[in-house]
Amino acid sequence: MNFENTLDFAQRMDAKDPLRTFRGRFFIPQHNGRDSIYFTGNSLGLQPKTVSKYIQAELDDWAALGVEGHFKAQRPWVSYHEFFPRQLSRIIGCLPEEVIVMNQLTVNLHLLLVSFYRPSKERYKIVCEEKAFPSDQYALESQVRYHGFDPAEAIVEVKPRKGEHVLRTEYIISTIGANKNSIALVLFGGLNYYTGQLFDLNTITSEAHRVGAYAGFDLAHAAGNVSLKLNEWNVDFACWCSYKYLNSGPGSVAGAFIHQRHISNRDLPRFAGWWGHTKEKRFLMEKGFDPIPTAEGWQLSNAPVLSMAAHKASLDIFDEAGMDRLIKKSGLLSGYLHFILDEINSRQKEMLIEVITPKAEDERGSQVSMLMLKKGKELFDELNRQGVIVDWREPNVIRVAPVPLYNTFEDVWKFGDIIKSILKS
Repeated sequence: MNFENTLDFAQRMDAKDPLRTFRGRFFIPQHNGRDSIYFTGNSLGLQPKTVSKYIQAELDDWAALGVEGHFKAQRPWVSYHEFFPRQLSRIIGCLPEEVIVMNQLTVNLHLLLVSFYRPSKERYKIVCEEKAFPSDQYALESQVRYHGFDPAEAIVEVKPRKGEHVLRTEYIISTIGANKNSIALVLFGGLNYYTGQLFDLNTITSEAHRVGAYAGFDLAHAAGNVSLKLNEWNVDFACWCSYKYLNSGPGSVAGAFIHQRHISNRDLPRFAGWWGHTKEKRFLMEKGFDPIPTAEGWQLSNAPVLSMAAHKASLDIFDEAGMDRLIKKSGLLSGYLHFILDEINSRQKEMLIEVITPKAEDERGSQVSMLMLKKGKELFDELNRQGVIVDWREPNVIRVAPVPLYNTFEDVWKFGDIIKSILKS
């Protein structure tokens, strides 16, 4: 694609965008009576306009039916979680029986670590990326300590080479190889929250298995954002939140994936709850946990219906838009953002913005991370004052995420134009 840094080019791209009407399905935050430029779908996705209708339907059934809504609601609550596996399977690339909607992200990560972090005296290490999202770091540290190991020794962080910001796949592989006899688990964020780098999940999984370790991923910044093929790649497990690219509301219900070769393995340790118990016997209230032989067997509690209703509203939009079309547009949007930022840098006497997100489409998603070499906070604050909603990550990164469901090429062009005007002043 030969990009042009003009408003006319951006508007022409929007005019021929097959997904252009989906923007109208979302509430856009307002600034001085106009749509803001909202580039933080990587932190909290915008609200679909249908969410209130979906939630109101459950409130109406609750009002009219009370407890009988579990079986007589328009969407019976007792089986509400069963609406999601087929929809999510198309987003994360798996079989419907491999995916479950439940809990929150870090809760699911802990539950999956119960099953897949099984350290021994010889194999106890976890390999992860440096600067993983803090919640992942805390989860790994606490799990390692729970099993009686020292995090300083048991957690092996892969760091970028000196002078680089992203992790080379070959360096990840060499680190796994160097610890091949002591690794129990390899666990990465699918897409790094700070740099925006998309890791090679297929290669990392293959190498983990080659040395006899499990492979798992936190897909918080990947689900609904990039192409995923978890079943095909033989990933052992994964988990994600639904409030970023999946647009399901602040703190909304999360998801988990367990590969088909594990879902019916009754010998895998797990923390049990009654919603993971065989459905035919669930209400007999008997002792003895009998897990459902799908990802449902990792459930603990019944469905949080109100947050799931918001999730359903968003996933219905994903079904209509289609992941292939979303990923294609995302690649163009973030590619255009790279182009705009490069042109801004080329016109400065000294470089002020270093883009640390890879340019290659297969190494990034929607997010582009701008490492500010000077006056970063000042630029961030002024962008906010002018109605551009981006986010700041210490010590000096501005994260920008043009999301294909509701952002436009004109948004990207205006963003660059505003930056240029700020730098001039």
